[in-house]
Amino acid sequence: MSGPDIAGGVVELRVHGVSGTNAEEVLGLGQTAQVAGDRSGGFYRPRPRCSDTTTGARGMALEAYRWGDLPSGTVARALGLVFLLPFMLVNVAIWMRPANSGSEAMVRSLCRVLALTLTVLYVLAIAGVTLDLVGWKCLNSSDCLAGRSWLSWLSGRPVGLRLAVLALVPATAIGLIWRISNRPGRTYKAFRAPERVCGHRLGAVGQWDAEPLVGRLRSIHVAAAFATLDLTLLLARIATGATATGVALTAATVVVLAACVGSLCTPPLIDRAATDRRLDGITGALRSAAILLTVLVVAYVLASPQPWDERRDLPGYDTTVAGLFVAQTTLLAALGVVLLQRRDRRRGATPLFGLGGLAIAAAGISVAVAYSAELVYRAADFLDRDVPTGAGIAAGPPRAYTWVIFGFLRAIVITLVVAGLVIVITRRGRRRDAAAIVAHDYPNPPAEVGTRLRQVRDAIARARFTEKLVPLAVLFGCLAGLATATTTIGLLGQFPSDVVERNAGLPADAVTFGIAFGSWLIAAIILGLITGSVFAYRTVPFRRHVGVLWDLGTFWPRAAHPFAPPCYAERAVPELTRRITYLVESGHAVLLTGHSHGSVLLAATVLQLPPEVGDRVALLTHGSPLRRLYARLFPAYIDDAALHDIGRRVGWRWVNLWRDTDPIGGWVFSARRSPRTAASSDPADAVDRRQRDPRGVVTPASDSVPPPINGHWPDEADESFTEAVRELVRRLAGTDPPVAPG
Repeated sequence: MSGPDIAGGVVELRVHGVSGTNAEEVLGLGQTAQVAGDRSGGFYRPRPRCSDTTTGARGMALEAYRWGDLPSGTVARALGLVFLLPFMLVNVAIWMRPANSGSEAMVRSLCRVLALTLTVLYVLAIAGVTLDLVGWKCLNSSDCLAGRSWLSWLSGRPVGLRLAVLALVPATAIGLIWRISNRPGRTYKAFRAPERVCGHRLGAVGQWDAEPLVGRLRSIHVAAAFATLDLTLLLARIATGATATGVALTAATVVVLAACVGSLCTPPLIDRAATDRRLDGITGALRSAAILLTVLVVAYVLASPQPWDERRDLPGYDTTVAGLFVAQTTLLAALGVVLLQRRDRRRGATPLFGLGGLAIAAAGISVAVAYSAELVYRAADFLDRDVPTGAGIAAGPPRAYTWVIFGFLRAIVITLVVAGLVIVITRRGRRRDAAAIVAHDYPNPPAEVGTRLRQVRDAIARARFTEKLVPLAVLFGCLAGLATATTTIGLLGQFPSDVVERNAGLPADAVTFGIAFGSWLIAAIILGLITGSVFAYRTVPFRRHVGVLWDLGTFWPRAAHPFAPPCYAERAVPELTRRITYLVESGHAVLLTGHSHGSVLLAATVLQLPPEVGDRVALLTHGSPLRRLYARLFPAYIDDAALHDIGRRVGWRWVNLWRDTDPIGGWVFSARRSPRTAASSDPADAVDRRQRDPRGVVTPASDSVPPPINGHWPDEADESFTEAVRELVRRLAGTDPPVAPG
């Protein structure tokens, strides 16, 4: 088949990155029409009447896959992502395990138990507001109840009745998140990849039916949530003396919690195939037993005639919260030990000893703890009304939350200080390397472009700071773990202000002010996340920045926490696979072009294509984080073997464009910047093509400003992109051999 003939039958399918770009921007056109998919994710082509823009290079048909609304889409979903952020981070951590297969079971177990502690914390935070602050403290204070008719109707009622009624709030919250997590599983069930076995784990991301596992995890987490509520009520009830019924119910609650933890620590059972539903009945029975136990516990609290402990705090609650924080610290330490022992020990294989998973898990725990502490603190502040100490609920929330806020502020401050030091210390080296690149790219520049050259140098230097972010994330994770560990001091009746003044000499008032500032800082961060989510949905340019976290985090299926946002790859990858297969079977050749995270989606898609389809496919990636981020952070799923297999599946018709000014994307196989003259027998050496950015530093005669610094922006308008497209079309036609390195 000749070049012109095959060109007429080539479809260029473009996949955008983590910016939620609309179809018109991906295609570079003003008018498009959807040809497949729906409003959340679909395929677009120029409208037929746009005769001058319906085709790309050499007359190809242009098509775009728009997936940006799958992870976000609506304001409600975007806001939900803010509050589900801790669950999402811990869920990502389970995918960041080392490539060593011997670590898989242990990492999965630890991450899943850590995820379970977040569900327990979710219930304890709500119970802290309703049962401790409102039911126990406020309803016993006339100052707190004054002018609050919506609360005063419970005043004077028996303690058991108050707690039983208010327990409906955390029970409803459990039911709400249960319902929310149950809905997305049905959204993507129609999008399943072809039934075939892929040799690499990345190819299973969109092929794997995660719903059975998510259903099992959901049942376990719901059971643990209700058991946590039961334990909170029972510890308060038996504080004045344990009865046989109280002991029996407490023992049953502990058994349910132990069964939940035990189930998560048996990966061979819980990770059974979708067709093996034997464990589903067990986890479902565990969930039903926990719900029935909650009914019995509430009835026991209502009917028990024993007097209640009149202490100031809800009995057992502070100890439970502190114990949970200690358990989280212990689990994080165990995860760190496993990651260190099982890491890839080759030089430069994984950043900072492979502790990226620990950093993400610790960040998720830290965010969840900060959310919980802020919820309880703000509720206490609202109910307190600035009542003098010793009256109302002026004692505030449990001491454990005070220590948590103090630790969170400490972690933030230390991390920012270290980050500033790293920026200053590494600036000279980064600028020196950047200056060498600039000198190579723009030899003998005129004197008047000195300012522009410095701007380019600084852009390259800033892009090189990405590699420094992983150590800073690990530092924050370690500090966050220490923050939860220090909550045990609260069990001794000590507040941070007292301990710091006694041991460091810092005035107690300064520490108290710091804790208050930390509380408001957390509130500001939460408000900023909410505002950012709304603007990210409403404003596409703003989404380019804040949407990165959501898009990257929700790429991975829910394998640790069932309440995490749903995985859009479960739809996007099978949908891309089907569309490409259809186009090839219809007689077309397909050129896949993926920018940024779109290249990751295409990598997973290529690994699922049947061999006869891959023979008619070429791949063009630009701004790709496959090597720079994914291969380093997810070594068990993206490695040299997987990347080479992607190249083989498309017959090495693969070109990767990268820039030194890009802080996210980079090379895939070779970091060489100079042209290579020696021939190579490895076709991978011809994949990477470095783009000079900007194209020039001298202002053209037809313009008033110099060419822009593109950084991570898409390349479709760049001449090197067009040349790569033309080359791959010729190679699809068989008229052009792979370009030899040189």
